[in-house]
Amino acid sequence: MRVVLAEDSVLLREGLIRLLDASGMEVVAAVDEAEGLLRAAEEHRPELVITDVRMPPTHTDEGLRAALLLRRQQPGLAVLVLSQYVEERYAAQLLASAATGGVGYLLKDRVADVAEFIDALRRVASGGTALDPEVVAQLLLRGNSDPLERLTPREHEVLQLMAEGRSNAGIGQALVLSEGAVGKHIGNIFAKLDLSPAEGDHRRVLAVLRFLRIRSLP
Repeated sequence: MRVVLAEDSVLLREGLIRLLDASGMEVVAAVDEAEGLLRAAEEHRPELVITDVRMPPTHTDEGLRAALLLRRQQPGLAVLVLSQYVEERYAAQLLASAATGGVGYLLKDRVADVAEFIDALRRVASGGTALDPEVVAQLLLRGNSDPLERLTPREHEVLQLMAEGRSNAGIGQALVLSEGAVGKHIGNIFAKLDLSPAEGDHRRVLAVLRFLRIRSLP
């Protein structure tokens, strides 16, 4: 089986290459960003793509969006998402495409058995599915929940300060966080409120408007 791997953590990427090789799979390309994934899949036409969700440059949902594009460009291509996060908006779209080829979504921290992981890869490559129960649970909750309920208490604090007009530096000072940590929280807020990078610099404004609109409802 020919595999293209997209993972920006060099240690995890190299570890997966060795694991897949030992299991009889051929990693024809291993890349660290979404554009590289698209190029490698076009060049090598693999049977399976394994990708993280969050990769450079914005570390939000580039990997998953690239996987969806590949599914449209190469019908039948098997895709397994391996991530620390459940990106609900695009995960639902990916799983909805299961009729055209195998799909999987596993959470890195919950993969506890190597043999089961390899079995999941083979199942997806053969046209089946492999879903972490936590992914299923979060997607089921998504349809009925207030999107703000997806935020952690810290993310709520960050969004509140954004609504007050604070800059990232100002938020960091108020919450005793580095600007880098504030940026990560804001990225999580955008993802959980379904604000894609396509909405560009307006995402900050849209997040605040959503916060104010929901908070103003009776």
